[in-house]
Amino acid sequence: MTTTTSPTTLARAAVPPVTYLLAAGTFLMGTSEFVVAGLLPALATDFDVTVAQAGLSITLFAIGMIIGAPLMAILTLRLPRRVTLTLALTVFAAGHVIATLVPEFTMLLAARVLTAVATGTFWTVSSVVAASTAGPRAASRALGIVNAGGILATVLGVPLGAFCGQLIGWRGAFWALAVLAAVTAVFVALLVPADNIDRPAPSIRVELRTLRSPCLWLVLAACAGVTASVLSIYSYITPLLTLRAGLPQSVVPAVLMAFGLAALVGSIVTSRVGENHPHITALTVATITLLATIAIYALANSPVPAIALFTLLGLSGLSAIPILVGLAIRLGGSAPTLAAAMPTSFLNIGTALGTAASALALESDLGLRGPAVVGIIAAGITLIPLAWNLRSRSRFS
Repeated sequence: MTTTTSPTTLARAAVPPVTYLLAAGTFLMGTSEFVVAGLLPALATDFDVTVAQAGLSITLFAIGMIIGAPLMAILTLRLPRRVTLTLALTVFAAGHVIATLVPEFTMLLAARVLTAVATGTFWTVSSVVAASTAGPRAASRALGIVNAGGILATVLGVPLGAFCGQLIGWRGAFWALAVLAAVTAVFVALLVPADNIDRPAPSIRVELRTLRSPCLWLVLAACAGVTASVLSIYSYITPLLTLRAGLPQSVVPAVLMAFGLAALVGSIVTSRVGENHPHITALTVATITLLATIAIYALANSPVPAIALFTLLGLSGLSAIPILVGLAIRLGGSAPTLAAAMPTSFLNIGTALGTAASALALESDLGLRGPAVVGIIAAGITLIPLAWNLRSRSRFS
Protein backbone atom coordinates (compact mmCIF):
# COMPACT_ATOMS: atom_id res chain seq x y z
CA MET A 1 0.00 0.00 0.00
CA THR A 2 1.37 3.36 -1.01
CA THR A 3 0.93 6.39 1.20
CA THR A 4 1.22 9.95 0.07
CA THR A 5 2.22 12.85 2.21
CA SER A 6 0.39 16.06 1.60
CA PRO A 7 2.17 19.43 1.56
CA THR A 8 0.23 20.34 4.71
CA THR A 9 1.65 17.32 6.54
CA LEU A 10 5.16 18.22 5.45
CA ALA A 11 4.72 21.82 6.53
CA ARG A 12 3.44 20.77 9.94
CA ALA A 13 6.36 18.39 10.45
CA ALA A 14 8.85 21.12 9.52
CA VAL A 15 7.92 23.52 12.35
CA PRO A 16 10.68 23.18 14.97
CA PRO A 17 9.91 23.05 18.71
CA VAL A 18 11.71 26.36 19.28
CA THR A 19 8.78 28.05 17.53
CA TYR A 20 6.61 27.32 20.56
CA LEU A 21 9.27 28.75 22.87
CA LEU A 22 9.19 31.97 20.87
CA ALA A 23 5.39 31.93 21.09
CA ALA A 24 5.72 31.67 24.88
CA GLY A 25 7.80 34.84 24.76
CA THR A 26 5.23 36.73 22.70
CA PHE A 27 2.56 35.45 25.10
CA LEU A 28 4.38 37.13 28.00
CA MET A 29 4.90 40.30 25.96
CA GLY A 30 1.24 40.48 24.97
CA THR A 31 0.16 39.87 28.54
CA SER A 32 2.35 42.71 29.80
CA GLU A 33 1.11 45.14 27.19
CA PHE A 34 -2.56 44.89 28.11
CA VAL A 35 -2.71 43.38 31.59
CA VAL A 36 -2.86 46.94 32.89
CA ALA A 37 -6.33 47.25 31.33
CA GLY A 38 -7.64 45.05 34.14
CA LEU A 39 -5.52 46.76 36.81
CA LEU A 40 -6.20 50.44 36.13
CA PRO A 41 -8.29 51.11 39.27
CA ALA A 42 -5.63 49.52 41.51
CA LEU A 43 -2.83 51.49 39.85
CA ALA A 44 -4.82 54.71 40.13
CA THR A 45 -5.42 54.10 43.85
CA ASP A 46 -1.81 53.17 44.67
CA PHE A 47 -0.29 56.18 42.91
CA ASP A 48 -3.12 58.63 43.68
CA VAL A 49 -3.90 59.41 40.03
CA THR A 50 -7.10 59.22 37.99
CA VAL A 51 -8.03 56.13 35.99
CA ALA A 52 -7.44 58.10 32.79
CA GLN A 53 -3.94 59.05 33.98
CA ALA A 54 -3.25 55.44 34.94
CA GLY A 55 -4.12 54.55 31.35
CA LEU A 56 -0.96 56.38 30.29
CA SER A 57 0.90 53.22 31.33
CA ILE A 58 -0.75 51.57 28.31
CA THR A 59 -0.21 54.54 25.99
CA LEU A 60 3.49 54.92 26.85
CA PHE A 61 4.02 51.18 26.55
CA ALA A 62 2.71 51.47 23.00
CA ILE A 63 5.06 54.40 22.34
CA GLY A 64 7.98 52.30 23.60
CA MET A 65 6.95 49.58 21.16
CA ILE A 66 6.75 52.13 18.34
CA ILE A 67 10.31 53.27 19.01
CA GLY A 68 11.72 49.92 20.06
CA ALA A 69 10.59 47.76 17.15
CA PRO A 70 12.23 49.57 14.18
CA LEU A 71 15.07 51.22 16.12
CA MET A 72 16.25 48.07 17.87
CA ALA A 73 15.76 46.09 14.66
CA ILE A 74 18.45 48.30 13.11
CA LEU A 75 20.70 48.65 16.18
CA THR A 76 20.78 44.90 16.83
CA LEU A 77 20.97 43.92 13.17
CA ARG A 78 24.56 42.67 13.46
CA LEU A 79 24.09 40.94 16.82
CA PRO A 80 23.41 37.18 16.86
CA ARG A 81 19.65 36.82 17.00
CA ARG A 82 19.82 34.41 19.93
CA VAL A 83 21.71 37.04 21.94
CA THR A 84 19.20 39.74 20.98
CA LEU A 85 16.26 37.59 22.08
CA THR A 86 17.90 36.69 25.39
CA LEU A 87 18.80 40.30 26.16
CA ALA A 88 15.29 41.45 25.28
CA LEU A 89 13.73 38.98 27.72
CA THR A 90 16.22 39.95 30.43
CA VAL A 91 15.45 43.66 30.07
CA PHE A 92 11.74 42.82 29.98
CA ALA A 93 12.04 41.01 33.32
CA ALA A 94 14.09 43.83 34.84
CA GLY A 95 11.54 46.42 33.74
CA HIS A 96 8.77 44.63 35.62
CA VAL A 97 10.87 44.33 38.77
CA ILE A 98 11.66 48.06 38.62
CA ALA A 99 7.96 48.88 38.17
CA THR A 100 7.06 47.05 41.37
CA LEU A 101 9.68 48.90 43.44
CA VAL A 102 9.34 52.54 42.36
CA PRO A 103 7.42 54.99 44.60
CA GLU A 104 6.39 57.53 41.93
CA PHE A 105 3.96 57.18 39.02
CA THR A 106 6.38 58.87 36.59
CA MET A 107 9.02 56.28 37.47
CA LEU A 108 6.49 53.52 36.81
CA LEU A 109 5.84 55.02 33.37
CA ALA A 110 9.60 55.07 32.65
CA ALA A 111 9.83 51.39 33.60
CA ARG A 112 6.92 50.60 31.28
CA VAL A 113 8.70 52.34 28.38
CA LEU A 114 11.87 50.32 29.05
CA THR A 115 9.82 47.13 29.10
CA ALA A 116 8.10 48.13 25.87
CA VAL A 117 11.37 48.68 24.02
CA ALA A 118 12.42 45.16 25.00
CA THR A 119 9.02 43.86 23.88
CA GLY A 120 9.29 45.48 20.45
CA THR A 121 12.76 44.01 20.02
CA PHE A 122 11.71 40.49 20.96
CA TRP A 123 8.54 40.58 18.86
CA THR A 124 10.46 41.63 15.75
CA VAL A 125 13.43 39.28 16.03
CA SER A 126 11.29 36.31 17.10
CA SER A 127 9.32 36.58 13.86
CA VAL A 128 12.51 36.52 11.80
CA VAL A 129 13.94 33.58 13.79
CA ALA A 130 10.68 31.64 13.54
CA ALA A 131 10.58 32.02 9.76
CA SER A 132 14.26 31.21 9.23
CA THR A 133 14.37 28.14 11.50
CA ALA A 134 11.17 26.69 10.03
CA GLY A 135 12.30 27.13 6.44
CA PRO A 136 10.32 28.46 3.47
CA ARG A 137 7.80 25.60 3.43
CA ALA A 138 6.69 26.14 7.03
CA ALA A 139 7.52 29.82 7.55
CA SER A 140 3.92 31.01 7.35
CA ARG A 141 2.75 28.49 9.91
CA ALA A 142 5.66 29.28 12.22
CA LEU A 143 4.85 32.98 12.06
CA GLY A 144 1.21 32.18 12.78
CA ILE A 145 2.20 30.22 15.90
CA VAL A 146 4.43 33.03 17.19
CA ASN A 147 1.75 35.65 16.54
CA ALA A 148 -0.82 33.41 18.22
CA GLY A 149 1.16 33.81 21.42
CA GLY A 150 0.17 37.46 21.48
CA ILE A 151 -3.46 36.67 20.75
CA LEU A 152 -3.48 33.94 23.39
CA ALA A 153 -2.34 36.58 25.88
CA THR A 154 -5.71 38.29 25.54
CA VAL A 155 -7.45 34.93 26.04
CA LEU A 156 -5.52 33.75 29.09
CA GLY A 157 -2.74 36.11 30.11
CA VAL A 158 -4.66 39.36 30.46
CA PRO A 159 -7.70 38.00 32.35
CA LEU A 160 -5.48 35.79 34.52
CA GLY A 161 -3.27 38.79 35.22
CA ALA A 162 -6.31 40.84 36.19
CA PHE A 163 -7.52 38.01 38.43
CA CYS A 164 -4.05 37.69 39.94
CA GLY A 165 -4.06 41.44 40.52
CA GLN A 166 -7.31 41.15 42.46
CA LEU A 167 -5.82 38.42 44.66
CA ILE A 168 -2.28 39.69 45.31
CA GLY A 169 -2.27 43.17 43.82
CA TRP A 170 -0.90 44.52 40.56
CA ARG A 171 2.66 44.15 41.87
CA GLY A 172 2.10 40.42 42.24
CA ALA A 173 1.07 40.20 38.59
CA PHE A 174 4.20 42.11 37.54
CA TRP A 175 6.46 39.89 39.64
CA ALA A 176 4.94 36.80 38.00
CA LEU A 177 5.72 38.23 34.55
CA ALA A 178 9.29 39.01 35.60
CA VAL A 179 9.95 35.48 36.87
CA LEU A 180 8.42 33.82 33.81
CA ALA A 181 10.41 36.08 31.47
CA ALA A 182 13.67 35.23 33.26
CA VAL A 183 12.95 31.50 32.93
CA THR A 184 12.09 31.92 29.25
CA ALA A 185 15.34 33.84 28.68
CA VAL A 186 17.33 30.85 29.96
CA PHE A 187 15.56 28.47 27.60
CA VAL A 188 15.97 30.87 24.67
CA ALA A 189 19.73 31.08 25.34
CA LEU A 190 19.95 27.28 25.40
CA LEU A 191 17.56 26.25 22.64
CA VAL A 192 17.42 28.92 19.93
CA PRO A 193 19.89 27.85 17.22
CA ALA A 194 22.83 30.00 16.26
CA ASP A 195 22.55 32.12 13.12
CA ASN A 196 23.28 30.40 9.84
CA ILE A 197 26.86 31.31 8.95
CA ASP A 198 25.95 31.12 5.24
CA ARG A 199 23.27 33.81 5.40
CA PRO A 200 24.10 37.16 3.73
CA ALA A 201 25.61 39.83 5.95
CA PRO A 202 22.86 42.13 7.26
CA SER A 203 22.69 45.46 5.46
CA ILE A 204 21.08 48.53 7.00
CA ARG A 205 20.83 50.11 3.55
CA VAL A 206 18.85 47.19 2.17
CA GLU A 207 16.58 47.18 5.23
CA LEU A 208 15.85 50.91 4.88
CA ARG A 209 15.15 50.51 1.17
CA THR A 210 11.87 48.78 2.01
CA LEU A 211 10.48 52.10 3.28
CA ARG A 212 10.30 53.40 -0.29
CA SER A 213 7.23 51.30 -1.07
CA PRO A 214 3.96 53.32 -1.09
CA CYS A 215 2.05 50.05 -0.86
CA LEU A 216 3.82 49.22 2.40
CA TRP A 217 2.79 52.54 3.94
CA LEU A 218 -0.81 51.93 2.93
CA VAL A 219 -0.83 48.60 4.74
CA LEU A 220 0.89 50.13 7.77
CA ALA A 221 -1.71 52.89 7.97
CA ALA A 222 -4.40 50.23 8.07
CA CYS A 223 -2.50 48.44 10.87
CA ALA A 224 -2.56 51.61 12.96
CA GLY A 225 -6.24 52.21 12.30
CA VAL A 226 -7.27 48.70 13.30
CA THR A 227 -5.64 48.85 16.73
CA ALA A 228 -6.74 52.43 17.38
CA SER A 229 -10.38 51.52 16.77
CA VAL A 230 -10.37 48.50 19.08
CA LEU A 231 -7.88 49.29 21.82
CA SER A 232 -9.26 52.78 22.42
CA ILE A 233 -12.22 50.90 23.92
CA TYR A 234 -10.52 47.73 25.20
CA SER A 235 -7.92 49.61 27.24
CA TYR A 236 -10.69 51.21 29.33
CA ILE A 237 -12.89 48.14 29.47
CA THR A 238 -12.78 47.95 33.28
CA PRO A 239 -14.40 51.35 33.98
CA LEU A 240 -16.75 50.89 31.02
CA LEU A 241 -18.00 47.58 32.39
CA THR A 242 -18.14 48.52 36.07
CA LEU A 243 -19.17 52.19 36.01
CA ARG A 244 -21.28 52.34 32.85
CA ALA A 245 -22.74 48.84 32.49
CA GLY A 246 -22.94 48.23 36.24
CA LEU A 247 -21.05 44.93 36.30
CA PRO A 248 -19.13 43.96 39.47
CA GLN A 249 -15.33 44.08 39.37
CA SER A 250 -15.14 40.30 39.81
CA VAL A 251 -16.78 39.77 36.39
CA VAL A 252 -14.16 41.79 34.46
CA PRO A 253 -11.65 38.90 34.04
CA ALA A 254 -14.40 36.72 32.53
CA VAL A 255 -15.33 39.44 30.01
CA LEU A 256 -11.67 39.91 29.15
CA MET A 257 -11.41 36.17 28.51
CA ALA A 258 -14.52 36.24 26.32
CA PHE A 259 -12.97 39.10 24.34
CA GLY A 260 -9.72 37.17 23.96
CA LEU A 261 -11.37 33.90 22.93
CA ALA A 262 -13.40 35.78 20.34
CA ALA A 263 -10.23 37.47 19.07
CA LEU A 264 -8.47 34.11 18.74
CA VAL A 265 -11.40 32.59 16.84
CA GLY A 266 -11.73 35.67 14.64
CA SER A 267 -8.03 35.66 13.82
CA ILE A 268 -8.04 31.97 12.86
CA VAL A 269 -11.16 32.22 10.71
CA THR A 270 -10.15 35.47 9.04
CA SER A 271 -6.65 34.19 8.30
CA ARG A 272 -8.12 31.14 6.60
CA VAL A 273 -10.63 33.13 4.56
CA GLY A 274 -8.09 35.85 3.85
CA GLU A 275 -5.61 33.49 2.19
CA ASN A 276 -7.51 33.82 -1.08
CA HIS A 277 -9.28 37.15 -0.54
CA PRO A 278 -7.12 39.22 1.84
CA HIS A 279 -8.26 42.70 0.87
CA ILE A 280 -12.02 42.19 0.86
CA THR A 281 -11.77 40.14 4.06
CA ALA A 282 -9.88 42.90 5.87
CA LEU A 283 -12.37 45.52 4.68
CA THR A 284 -15.33 43.36 5.76
CA VAL A 285 -14.13 42.76 9.31
CA ALA A 286 -13.23 46.44 9.67
CA THR A 287 -16.78 47.34 8.68
CA ILE A 288 -18.14 44.95 11.31
CA THR A 289 -15.84 46.62 13.84
CA LEU A 290 -17.27 50.03 12.97
CA LEU A 291 -20.79 48.72 13.55
CA ALA A 292 -19.71 47.17 16.86
CA THR A 293 -18.23 50.45 18.12
CA ILE A 294 -21.42 52.31 17.20
CA ALA A 295 -23.46 49.71 19.09
CA ILE A 296 -21.20 49.99 22.13
CA TYR A 297 -21.72 53.74 22.17
CA ALA A 298 -25.49 53.39 21.94
CA LEU A 299 -26.31 50.20 23.84
CA ALA A 300 -23.53 49.14 26.25
CA ASN A 301 -25.11 50.72 29.33
CA SER A 302 -26.43 47.48 30.83
CA PRO A 303 -24.71 44.15 31.56
CA VAL A 304 -25.98 41.79 28.83
CA PRO A 305 -25.56 44.13 25.82
CA ALA A 306 -22.17 45.26 27.14
CA ILE A 307 -20.81 41.70 27.39
CA ALA A 308 -22.23 40.70 23.99
CA LEU A 309 -20.90 43.79 22.21
CA PHE A 310 -17.43 43.62 23.74
CA THR A 311 -17.25 39.98 22.64
CA LEU A 312 -18.28 40.99 19.11
CA LEU A 313 -15.59 43.67 19.14
CA GLY A 314 -13.05 40.98 20.04
CA LEU A 315 -14.30 38.70 17.26
CA SER A 316 -13.95 41.25 14.49
CA GLY A 317 -11.71 44.02 15.75
CA LEU A 318 -8.22 42.53 15.57
CA SER A 319 -8.85 39.77 13.06
CA ALA A 320 -7.49 41.77 10.12
CA ILE A 321 -4.04 41.99 11.71
CA PRO A 322 -2.62 38.65 10.44
CA ILE A 323 -3.65 39.57 6.90
CA LEU A 324 -2.11 43.03 7.10
CA VAL A 325 1.11 41.79 8.71
CA GLY A 326 1.45 39.15 6.00
CA LEU A 327 1.06 41.77 3.29
CA ALA A 328 3.63 44.05 4.93
CA ILE A 329 6.22 41.28 5.27
CA ARG A 330 5.63 40.25 1.66
CA LEU A 331 6.20 43.83 0.54
CA GLY A 332 9.43 43.91 2.56
CA GLY A 333 11.00 41.49 0.11
CA SER A 334 14.64 40.74 0.93
CA ALA A 335 14.74 42.81 4.14
CA PRO A 336 12.86 40.65 6.67
CA THR A 337 13.93 42.31 9.93
CA LEU A 338 12.67 45.84 9.31
CA ALA A 339 9.67 44.49 7.42
CA ALA A 340 8.72 42.48 10.50
CA ALA A 341 9.33 45.49 12.75
CA MET A 342 7.21 48.03 10.90
CA PRO A 343 3.81 46.34 11.43
CA THR A 344 4.62 45.99 15.14
CA SER A 345 5.47 49.68 15.29
CA PHE A 346 2.35 50.84 13.48
CA LEU A 347 0.04 48.55 15.39
CA ASN A 348 1.31 50.30 18.48
CA ILE A 349 1.04 53.75 16.91
CA GLY A 350 -2.64 52.97 16.65
CA THR A 351 -2.69 51.81 20.26
CA ALA A 352 -0.94 54.97 21.47
CA LEU A 353 -3.21 57.31 19.52
CA GLY A 354 -6.36 55.43 20.42
CA THR A 355 -5.66 55.12 24.14
CA ALA A 356 -4.43 58.72 24.44
CA ALA A 357 -7.54 60.02 22.68
CA SER A 358 -9.71 57.84 24.91
CA ALA A 359 -8.03 59.23 28.03
CA LEU A 360 -8.91 62.76 26.90
CA ALA A 361 -12.43 61.76 25.92
CA LEU A 362 -12.97 60.01 29.24
CA GLU A 363 -12.27 63.25 31.11
CA SER A 364 -14.33 65.38 28.72
CA ASP A 365 -18.07 65.95 28.73
CA LEU A 366 -18.45 62.62 26.90
CA GLY A 367 -17.47 60.79 30.07
CA LEU A 368 -17.78 57.01 29.86
CA ARG A 369 -19.04 57.21 26.27
CA GLY A 370 -15.78 58.89 25.24
CA PRO A 371 -13.76 55.74 24.41
CA ALA A 372 -16.59 54.48 22.18
CA VAL A 373 -16.61 57.79 20.29
CA VAL A 374 -12.87 57.48 19.71
CA GLY A 375 -13.38 53.90 18.53
CA ILE A 376 -16.07 54.96 16.06
CA ILE A 377 -13.90 57.68 14.56
CA ALA A 378 -10.84 55.42 14.29
CA ALA A 379 -12.86 52.55 12.77
CA GLY A 380 -14.34 54.90 10.18
CA ILE A 381 -10.92 56.25 9.22
CA THR A 382 -9.53 52.71 8.94
CA LEU A 383 -11.90 51.96 6.10
CA ILE A 384 -10.09 54.51 3.89
CA PRO A 385 -6.72 52.74 3.47
CA LEU A 386 -8.45 49.35 3.42
CA ALA A 387 -10.78 50.47 0.62
CA TRP A 388 -7.82 51.88 -1.29
CA ASN A 389 -6.01 48.63 -0.58
CA LEU A 390 -8.87 46.68 -2.17
CA ARG A 391 -8.89 48.99 -5.18
CA SER A 392 -5.15 48.53 -5.66
CA ARG A 393 -5.08 44.79 -4.91
CA SER A 394 -3.38 43.92 -8.19
CA ARG A 395 -0.33 45.88 -7.03
CA PHE A 396 0.03 43.58 -4.00
CA SER A 397 -0.24 40.34 -5.96
